[in-house]
Amino acid sequence: MKALSPRKPAAIIYDDDPDYLSQFRAAMLAKGLSTATRNAYSQDLRLCIRLSDTPVASWEAGELKAHLSKLRQLNLSERSIARSLASLRQFFLWQIETGVRTDNPCQGIKPPKLGKSLPKTLSEQDVNALLNAADTTTDRGLRDKAMLEVLYACGLRVSELVGLSLENLNLNAGWLSVVGKGGKARLVPLGEYAQAALAAYLQVRANFLLGKKDCQAVFLTEQGGYMTRHNFWHIIKKYALSAGISTAISPHTLRHAFATHLVNHGADLRSVQLLLGHSDLSTTQIYTHVASTRLQQLHAAHHPRG
Repeated sequence: MKALSPRKPAAIIYDDDPDYLSQFRAAMLAKGLSTATRNAYSQDLRLCIRLSDTPVASWEAGELKAHLSKLRQLNLSERSIARSLASLRQFFLWQIETGVRTDNPCQGIKPPKLGKSLPKTLSEQDVNALLNAADTTTDRGLRDKAMLEVLYACGLRVSELVGLSLENLNLNAGWLSVVGKGGKARLVPLGEYAQAALAAYLQVRANFLLGKKDCQAVFLTEQGGYMTRHNFWHIIKKYALSAGISTAISPHTLRHAFATHLVNHGADLRSVQLLLGHSDLSTTQIYTHVASTRLQQLHAAHHPRG
């Protein structure tokens, strides 16, 4: 069945959830948290419930520390443990807000130290190979080429790409209107290559509808509806393989490449932040480290005294 509206993740709800978890999830929805964030909180708290005989709502510092120890025994990553602690902290803050308790047992417990892992990116040569991998003599190839070009030209999140509607596109002006995390809208320039790829695809877009009711998605599936993130994940994997790219990549890799290449070519961080839709400049600063690392590698490889 084709999707006539952008596909969104479904909220994970279980019949055996305790009342306090259902109420917490409803409170997070009322605060405007995304479905993905609410699902992450729920999954973390359900694991707490499974691993303890004491109801999470009545945990004190001792139960919390014991839980973190159990997570390490299960060989969970430090990042997963840090996320679990963050979920618990939000849960207990909600209890304080609702007057159920007056203390937060997470207070004073430091999260695991997480090393700053640099995002995976691609060289400009690999990006060019990927963007040229689609067979543009076919309708599907024209669509895929346009998706890849837009993803790299605009640095979109995959959810932003597959959720694009025709009303978001101003091809003549060369802009996209994108609604990102937290419902924040931003304008992103397309660039000439993405504009040309989109123009070529839009000429054959109607072929995906097959006489069915029109859907407002820019990028249509063979059923004439909105594409899923999973659909596009398979598309980019296929073209990475045919382009001879050995690095494991995902749609987000092109977003990282977009930002890294902008910084490499002299773009200022504030501009990159606006283009990516980051709410905090510190999130964007990681790309200065990526660029510095790349420069060090180039120096070591090519300088006679590297």
